[in-house]
Amino acid sequence: MNSVQILAVAEDDADIRLDRWFKRHYPTVGHGLLEKWLRTGQVRVDGKRAKANQRLNPGQHVRVPPLPEGEAPKPSPESRRPVVDEKIARMLRDAVLYMDDDVIALNKPAGIAVQGGTGTGDKHIDAWLDALMFDRDDRPRLVHRLDKDTSGVLLLGRSANAAAKLAAAFKSRAARKCYWALVVGVPKLRQGRIDAALAKLPGRAGEKMAVDEDEGKRAVTWYRVVDNALRKAAWLEMEPRTGRTHQLRAHTALMGTPIMGDGKYGGTEAFISGTGVSRKMHLHARAVRIPHPRTGKELVVVAPLPEHMEKSFEFFGFDLSSAGKPFDAFEQD
Repeated sequence: MNSVQILAVAEDDADIRLDRWFKRHYPTVGHGLLEKWLRTGQVRVDGKRAKANQRLNPGQHVRVPPLPEGEAPKPSPESRRPVVDEKIARMLRDAVLYMDDDVIALNKPAGIAVQGGTGTGDKHIDAWLDALMFDRDDRPRLVHRLDKDTSGVLLLGRSANAAAKLAAAFKSRAARKCYWALVVGVPKLRQGRIDAALAKLPGRAGEKMAVDEDEGKRAVTWYRVVDNALRKAAWLEMEPRTGRTHQLRAHTALMGTPIMGDGKYGGTEAFISGTGVSRKMHLHARAVRIPHPRTGKELVVVAPLPEHMEKSFEFFGFDLSSAGKPFDAFEQD
């Protein structure tokens, strides 16, 4: 056994969860051991007891207990990150919608995870951010997230300060997000608000949310039907006023109109057979409106549809120009 270590959180680790910080710096420390350390108070942040999901800020100090025998020395940031394949690097650079000294906006492809998780390994955007350093010495930082199968606007901060300000805007109502979705069926009301608290299902349901007015957290979504194809499908514009996990997916399923391709929440009803429409999920983060972290002026970034959604829009005869400008529909709500 070795000795206790007190390590400062680096800027490169801004807003990372404590459990992911350990996974990044001490990959041989398993989840069970970390939970034991947290439960017994052996791991502390700034001298206080901590939880696995606590997010860290640069300059905080993490107490690391004596490590098991054979634990490898802490690797450098450069050595612990995978080398980004040039094809992947080109894909990310081609996905850049906007860039200045403080912000990078990507049009995230559907099917790519933002961060690591079960089964993703090093195949996620967070592992590939070295490809977006451009003229900087530091890699950009994630400030919010999208589901793996959701496409659209993903913002990155190019410095610790910019990332912190962007993340704070997402946590407050200073940032607004506009989503487009194709759903199976048509909502009874052409425009409205869904106000239904959500909680994670227990047991083996995975990260799936369900309406739970007693134990859940309040979740509010504004929506409108932009167009519909008879009673088979509808094009929705949605604006979540809260940021719950899978909020739009759970709320559209609650209305009886699941997002097309979202079998997790819609089951077999999320698919229209015999049409040739893609079975991929049809949810797209169309636009983000946020105060610029340096100037405070309004920054609006709009992402074009992914190929599979564009083809589905054409199949149903939806005219993209009929949507109007993002956020206009809910400006007075």
